[in-house]
Amino acid sequence: MPLVIMNRQGYSGENVTPRNISMGISRNGRQTNILSEEEEDYLKMELAKTEDEILTLRQVLVSKEKYAMDVRRQLGMGPFSDIKQNMSKGWQDVQTSNVYLTASATLEDISQSNMYKRTQESISNAGQMTSAAVSTVGVAITRMLGDMRALPLPSPHRPSSLSHSISVPTMSMRHSNTFKSFEDMVGNMKVSGSRGE
Repeated sequence: MPLVIMNRQGYSGENVTPRNISMGISRNGRQTNILSEEEEDYLKMELAKTEDEILTLRQVLVSKEKYAMDVRRQLGMGPFSDIKQNMSKGWQDVQTSNVYLTASATLEDISQSNMYKRTQESISNAGQMTSAAVSTVGVAITRMLGDMRALPLPSPHRPSSLSHSISVPTMSMRHSNTFKSFEDMVGNMKVSGSRGE
C-alpha cells in the first residue's frame, strides 16, 4: 500500500512535490515500512525541515506576543484589562448564543405560566403561615412563662403535686440575667407578632 506525501507549501514558500512511498502490512496487521534508503533519507529530511519550520514559527509567535504586550503596555492596557475585555466579550458571546436565547425564552415562558404563578403563590402563603405559626408559638411560650411566674413556689416543708409533673425554676433562677433576657426575648416576639396581626 503506497503512502503519498501530498503537496505542501514550506515555510520558505517553495512547493514540495508528492512522493509515493511503499508501505507493507505484516501478518499481525501492523504496518511495516519497506522503504528504500532514498525514501528513508527523503522522509528524514522532510521531518527535519518540518520540525525546523515549527521551531521558527514558535519563535516568531513568541516575538509577536512580546511586541503586542509592549504595545498594550504603552497604551496603558495591563493584563487585567485584557482579562476584563475577554470576560466581557465572552459574556457578550454567551448572551448572543442560540442556547442562551432559547433558554431565556423558555424561562420567560415558564415565568408566565399558570403553574409557576400558582407555585409562587403557594410558597408565599406557606411563608406567611410559617410566620404566623412562629408568632403563635412565641405567644404561647410567653403565656406559659407568665403562668409559671404566677404559681407559688413549693415549700420544701410541704409536698406539692406540681413538683412531680414539671420542674419549676427556683427563685434564684427566676431573677438571673439569663432567665430575664429569655423572658425579654419572648416578650419582644409577642410584641412584634401582635403588630403583624
